[in-house]
Amino acid sequence: MKKIISLLTILFLLNGCSVIKNYSLKSFISPSYKSVDFSFDSIPLKPDYSSEKSWAVLPSKYPKQLSELLGDYEAESAVVFYIYPTLLLDPDDTRWNADIFDNKIRKDVVDKAVKYQASAWAKAGNLYVPYYRQAHIRIFDSEFYKQGEEAGEVAYSDIKEAFEYFLKNYKKNQPIIIASHSQGTIHAKRLLQEYFDGTDLQKYLVAAYLIGARIKLSDFKFLKPMNSHDAIGGYVSWNTYKKNKYPEKYESWFKGGVTSNPITWDKKNESKYEDHLGLLYINDKIYSKSVKINIKDGLVWTSIPKVPNRFLLSFIKNYHYADINLFWSDIQQNTIDRLKSWNYKNN
Repeated sequence: MKKIISLLTILFLLNGCSVIKNYSLKSFISPSYKSVDFSFDSIPLKPDYSSEKSWAVLPSKYPKQLSELLGDYEAESAVVFYIYPTLLLDPDDTRWNADIFDNKIRKDVVDKAVKYQASAWAKAGNLYVPYYRQAHIRIFDSEFYKQGEEAGEVAYSDIKEAFEYFLKNYKKNQPIIIASHSQGTIHAKRLLQEYFDGTDLQKYLVAAYLIGARIKLSDFKFLKPMNSHDAIGGYVSWNTYKKNKYPEKYESWFKGGVTSNPITWDKKNESKYEDHLGLLYINDKIYSKSVKINIKDGLVWTSIPKVPNRFLLSFIKNYHYADINLFWSDIQQNTIDRLKSWNYKNN
């Protein structure tokens, strides 16, 4: 029991987002959600993206968590629009959508998603992270799919409005990077379909990092997967799992998804420890040469990371919570490489 609790603590601290229901021992062992009927009358107050209060990160609103982690640096020329994953995880929470003015939710977004995920893209340019009325984790449970669609629409409506405000008020003919994880990637996919796929805006797209949800080739008409480290104008995507293990919903949730190599960024189906630039761990340290991977249809199979308390991680099969943390330095460098390629082509 103590080992399980310690394991949950690690998951909690690493978690930038999860479709793992792990915030209590009860939900880790036997997930069971409390719920109420969805009603538009009870959804939280809508964000106002003309107000800084509706943004977790803006160039004028830079959290100390980022500066403490990254130190002093001069950002590159891009603008980065990041959409965070599901943080509304409590099985006893009956809300369908998050209240962005709830202090706990705001703190979770910055302390977890921004610090451990969005930070990977921060050096590429000005970072923009809107708070949005994310849907509760239970929308991914088949029992709640129908009402979950309505909660998902509320969440996406915020992302869409935030992005339109971003385009009108913040982007000034600069290259764009879209970054997302899990629920955030579901929304990012729609954003790319509506605003980038075959449009004039596509020429400004450096890359879309669509992580932690299945992306199929058929999801886009013009946007394509990128299969070299400096390719631009397309997307990369992956879902991480322990080597030689399969998710319960592999066939319906993962198989057939675009699976990029987040270490070599090419068509190689594996990597070596020495290829790995580094993962960001809960002690805020970078551990390089820590993992090696194999590509399986719809999955990135990873070795157990070489980090402190590694033994506890041997119990984990689903590395969804660390889709970004595991390859944090690799993503950071790759983003800069692609931006250099975009600048070379367009300047």
